[in-house]
Amino acid sequence: MLHDLWRVPVVVAPMAGGPSTPELIIAAGGAGALGFLAAGYKTAEAMAGEIEAVRQETDRPFGVNVFVPQLPESEPEVVAAYVASLEPDASRLGVACGEPSWDDDHWNAKIEALLADPPAIVSFTFGCPPAEIVAALRAAGATVAVTVTTPEEAEEAVSAGAECLCLQGFEAGAHRGSFANDDRAGQDWGLLALIAGVGRATDVPLIAAGGIAGPSDVAAVLAAGAVAAQVGTAFLRCPESGAHPAHKAALADPGFTTTAITRAFSGRRARGLVNRFMREHPGAPAAYPQINNATRPLRAAAAGGGDAGGMSLWAGQGFRAAEERPAGEIVERLARGAEHRSR
Repeated sequence: MLHDLWRVPVVVAPMAGGPSTPELIIAAGGAGALGFLAAGYKTAEAMAGEIEAVRQETDRPFGVNVFVPQLPESEPEVVAAYVASLEPDASRLGVACGEPSWDDDHWNAKIEALLADPPAIVSFTFGCPPAEIVAALRAAGATVAVTVTTPEEAEEAVSAGAECLCLQGFEAGAHRGSFANDDRAGQDWGLLALIAGVGRATDVPLIAAGGIAGPSDVAAVLAAGAVAAQVGTAFLRCPESGAHPAHKAALADPGFTTTAITRAFSGRRARGLVNRFMREHPGAPAAYPQINNATRPLRAAAAGGGDAGGMSLWAGQGFRAAEERPAGEIVERLARGAEHRSR
């Protein structure tokens, strides 16, 4: 059934914060891939509007990704100290830091809207939804997928009723999809090792994500046991992407040479291009979405001025392969890995 969602085993990752536009999902679907809208940081109404925009233009299947909220566990005084350390940045940009408040990203309203009119597939990141929500979505006609980063998380997701797992290796750009926001040892699995580890424990379909930038990467994850390759960074520079122009330019700028995992922007571990803000703020606490809300005005001001040094430039380890080509052409290039695998 999952294979019916795509003509080629390429999945366009949900990229919250702007890159995952309806135009990108429509173009990817037209080329045979499965695209995901990113519901993160949007109201339920905005999410529903994007779903409708895609449906107006295509009858191809697509998905929606939702962030699972977690109860706040950070120490307020530690969060306050970090926000205070951002004052020089705020002053330079002429803005004030945001309130480091917790929120659930409109969780209940989004679930209610998705249950009422679900897309073909609903996926979850930052945790596993309760089994009753998984069951309700499945009963409403949606396939349910959960992003996991370890075999232990995979077992939990399958136990809750997930029909598909998105395996996120540590090579992936943007936020780590880990269920817990901590620094425990052993949580950063490479993608191929993760496919093998999870594949030994479960027989549900596995979608592989993390550093996939070209046809050979697609062939590798399919050979390792995945049913499809999920790709995000490779689409950031395409015209259908809503990524900021400065972000698109940074991916090809020789001045940006590497990626690293940081909490500096959001309080949750995320991989991005190493820039000034990341280097100057290495000690961010594990406090998401509090830090994310506090830095939002700073990031917006930096983006408004085209200052890539102050923006969260999320990118995977294969970022240099991102090309300024239409999304459909990128899908076709990636799909050659599946053709090679089938020979």
